[in-house]
Amino acid sequence: MKLRTSIAILLTTLGASGSVFAESTPDEIKKLGSSLTVWGAEAGANADGSIPAYVPGGVKPPASYDPSKPGFRPDPYANEKPVLTITAANMAQYAGKLTEGVKEMLKKYPTFRMDVYPTHRTASYPKYILDNTMKNAATCKLADSLLQLAGTCYGGVPFPIPKNGAEVMWNRTMKYDQYAYQSPSQTSTMVTPQGKAVLTGAFEYWQTFPLNKPGRTTPIANDEIIEYGRVDWTGPTRKAGEILVLHDAVDMVGVGRLAWSYSPGQRRVKLSPDVAYDTPSPAGGGIGTVDETQVFYGAQDRYNYKLVGKKEIYIPYNEFKIHDPQICSDEKVYTPHHLNPDCVRWELHRVWVVEATLKEGKRHVYPRRTIYWDEDIFAVGMSDNYDDAGKIYRVTWNHYYPFYETTGHNTHEFVVHDMPGGGYVRQAYTPAGVGMMVVTKPEDAKPASYYQPAAIAQGGVR
Repeated sequence: MKLRTSIAILLTTLGASGSVFAESTPDEIKKLGSSLTVWGAEAGANADGSIPAYVPGGVKPPASYDPSKPGFRPDPYANEKPVLTITAANMAQYAGKLTEGVKEMLKKYPTFRMDVYPTHRTASYPKYILDNTMKNAATCKLADSLLQLAGTCYGGVPFPIPKNGAEVMWNRTMKYDQYAYQSPSQTSTMVTPQGKAVLTGAFEYWQTFPLNKPGRTTPIANDEIIEYGRVDWTGPTRKAGEILVLHDAVDMVGVGRLAWSYSPGQRRVKLSPDVAYDTPSPAGGGIGTVDETQVFYGAQDRYNYKLVGKKEIYIPYNEFKIHDPQICSDEKVYTPHHLNPDCVRWELHRVWVVEATLKEGKRHVYPRRTIYWDEDIFAVGMSDNYDDAGKIYRVTWNHYYPFYETTGHNTHEFVVHDMPGGGYVRQAYTPAGVGMMVVTKPEDAKPASYYQPAAIAQGGVR
């Protein structure tokens, strides 16, 4: 009896921490590319067909799309109508497919609703990422700390058959969107509870993911950089001329995140170690944290991650419409408490559900988070973030759409809703007409030197 009790305690402890170190079996790995996609999603449809089987090939643009002209990617599903609409009046009927945060929004805001459209699985990965993912399935592992890679890992999805919450979170950390991006004008807007839209950030943006370089076949080292990012602020006036660069390393323990900022007033570059964790987001207007960027962003060392399992829920997906100024202008899209429901597309998708609980001795404004990651794209999802009293503090999701001109996904834009205050912020979106998020050709990607402190000192302007 004592032995059984000890085993039960051990299993409970392992489940709570998410540190179950089971490896994928050969039989499981054989499913990749057949009953499972190469990245580990269920290839087939769900029971009633409301989630279709995955079909490779991405999405085809409308005939009107001209990639040579700045603006936006038009909606390939513009003629579709919602298959259902969820409101506070009928939410009980669909409760099993709603996050707790969405339920709170439906109950609190009579104007909030969810227009649910037909599901389209539009994930698309290049062959070299898929090849690397297949290798990872057999050889990539986590160190005992769960904060470093072990075994032999390659640029791709590190754990296509995740066994614990930490592995799912690493799939987010090592996400594939593209090798490199450039955006001539990203914007962040905070909306007051009364519905007033306030500019909280405008900037030029560059990002490079060295591990995703096309053609790379060498394993990943822990001291390598996962991503470089550079933000050149152009607004609001008080921030114009500032520059921020970020380096995120594979090793979250020994290296972690390095950040530097340039201040035009002081004309100097300084380390910015506070651009992480629950520091208020620089463009959030007081709503949201740095690690709430794109639902979750940065080191994982403050939480334990429990893999709850996989579930079908409604999430924002294929968000083309919200970027069309003819349909969703700034005047229309920003309404009190939430974005105009006319401009948000919801679809039913299978997601991985992870419970994040604060580690003993660590601090964070969110002691608990429930995070939902799409099974096809680990950077697409939602999060319910709780306060110390156990109530939902903020509800976060991102707006994803696939690229027409290449494989890959834009998962940068996200929205954070402050439930106690009633305001929200939409961050890192590219306004139509000023140039959209551009996929950079490998030969045109910014080199590592562009993201160094010396480079931002030279590029700083008053």
